[in-house]
Amino acid sequence: MNDQQLLRYSRHILLPQIDIAGQEKLNQSNVLIIGAGGLGSPAALYLAASGVGHLIICDGDQVDLTNLQRQIVHTHHSLGQAKSLSARASLATINPEIKVTAIQKHVAAIELADLVAQADAVVDASDNFSTRHAINQACQIHKKPLISGAAIQFEGQVSVFDLRRPDSPCYHCLYSNEGDDRDMVCSAMGVFAPLTGIIGCTQAAETLKILLNIGKNLSGRLLLLDSLTMQWRSLKLSKDPACPVCSGKNN
Repeated sequence: MNDQQLLRYSRHILLPQIDIAGQEKLNQSNVLIIGAGGLGSPAALYLAASGVGHLIICDGDQVDLTNLQRQIVHTHHSLGQAKSLSARASLATINPEIKVTAIQKHVAAIELADLVAQADAVVDASDNFSTRHAINQACQIHKKPLISGAAIQFEGQVSVFDLRRPDSPCYHCLYSNEGDDRDMVCSAMGVFAPLTGIIGCTQAAETLKILLNIGKNLSGRLLLLDSLTMQWRSLKLSKDPACPVCSGKNN
């Protein structure tokens, strides 16, 4: 790192768990973020500010006025723009030293698998079960850590599925792909703006810990937040021995 980088990341470098070696590791890391909405916005902002060297942001939607209540990577001037391009522009103002790749579409399974294969970690900031299951499948195939979050109304959840580990549960162990989430969207049910920030920032923190291999991450745990009471609950997750995705029986 040069002198400017040492200064920029000095508050990280002061942490003995990170130090210069850890910050250099972040600078060389590649993170895929699926979704540049309420969760992807804070996650991307903090990962960019933290110096993750390459962020790939995938989102096929455009910014509209209803997004601005919570999707803080976008501004009023972003209205009508592709979310991935708007996010890239905002991240460049935060940290022009990192590389941001914007993918302006909802990627199909083959392309998603290619993107996951390139990543050191995958942040699922999507808003529907079909996408989450596709991401989980790709992460299982390529043995990549998946940092998953969700938020609706006043309730949020976050977990890590560290699919590099054979004993780790996957997203399908928690939710089968037979559910119907047509009504479980913010446009139908609403969402408390700061909740998406809390969950997205937690995803960013878990991603950095995964990249740095520090602390104890949320692998094997589901963290639930009721933001009306500001109460957190932690549930233990176990691998489903009959899971069609990660058990190996149907792979």
